[in-house]
Amino acid sequence: QVQLAESGGGLVQPGGSLRLSCAASGSITSLNVMGWYRQAPGTQRDLVAVMSSEGSTNSVDSVKGRFTISRDNAKNTVYLQMNSLKPEDTAVYYCNVKTFRAGLVVGDYWGQGTQVTVSS
Repeated sequence: QVQLAESGGGLVQPGGSLRLSCAASGSITSLNVMGWYRQAPGTQRDLVAVMSSEGSTNSVDSVKGRFTISRDNAKNTVYLQMNSLKPEDTAVYYCNVKTFRAGLVVGDYWGQGTQVTVSS
């Protein structure tokens, strides 16, 4: 089992910045993917950015150049630095960890979510 502790989020004006953090604890395999998804009211939960334990990343086009994902493998923590925030970035942001063994997903864990609101 894996537990996730999210922090960050809040209210920010357009053009502002926020940093999200997510610390994972428990049975984390050496090969894993940690990242962030978001869900606005009335929409599905969508990928924002993810990063593997080997350093590869993937992110949605709408955040490229504005959001940066990073991680500290020693602390099993993933970060999302969000710059130049727009009102359309408003959503609940969820941390996600997928664990792998022998090439298969053996665990899929979600944080409780943190609200990000971009408004003047």
